[in-house]
Amino acid sequence: MPRILLLLITLLFISCRGASQQAPATTQTTDSSSVYEFRDASRDGIGKRYMGREIAHVMGHLGASWLERPEREQEERTDLLLKALSLKPTDVVADIGAGTGFLTFQIAPKLPQGKVLAVDIQPEMITYLNQGKAKRKMPNVTPILSTESDPKLDAKSIDMAIMIDAYHEFSYPREMIQHLVAALKPGGRIVLVEYRAEDPNVPIKELHKLSVAQATKEMKAVGLKLLKNDDRLPQQHIMFFGR
Repeated sequence: MPRILLLLITLLFISCRGASQQAPATTQTTDSSSVYEFRDASRDGIGKRYMGREIAHVMGHLGASWLERPEREQEERTDLLLKALSLKPTDVVADIGAGTGFLTFQIAPKLPQGKVLAVDIQPEMITYLNQGKAKRKMPNVTPILSTESDPKLDAKSIDMAIMIDAYHEFSYPREMIQHLVAALKPGGRIVLVEYRAEDPNVPIKELHKLSVAQATKEMKAVGLKLLKNDDRLPQQHIMFFGR
């Protein structure tokens, strides 16, 4: 074979081999981070927007005293909320953004054969939860340190995930709800308790409210539909979502 022809064949082989090795880099999977927009932050937001809604600042552990304020139970009527949840004694409930455990420790006694997974992203809140668990002697409470995008729950392990005035602060709402959907048992529900954005008389900052329409749109994006909106609370929606 002439030397020039051999050289051409060799160069062609190298070129084709290099192209085949580099091809995967040109086909990237679009992850859910592409659903977010970033603009200048407003006073109470982080500048990150999801489906038209600016995500609110997270209330840190320094706000623990506000979460435990004596008047909270009467203001928010958690007794009515617990009735609305219709919990069964064997249920496994994930309290997402559990904070100091204000709701966790009210749910736990209603689940004598079940348990509450108290999930939070802040180690300081996990400390509060462990202290509260020991003080109240509630072995069916399990604190779980999560990340901003993953609640760290096993697949098909929970009957309900509930978020009390927390979802609107999630930095990665799409990812968190996707993980929660995967963690639901068949027939499981996701419950959002949020101050009513539709009501201007609710004395809460706008970014810390959520409308039924907005919540429904965001849950639909991950394959959930609104099953019921319970309006028995004075200022908050109780929105039940499922497959």
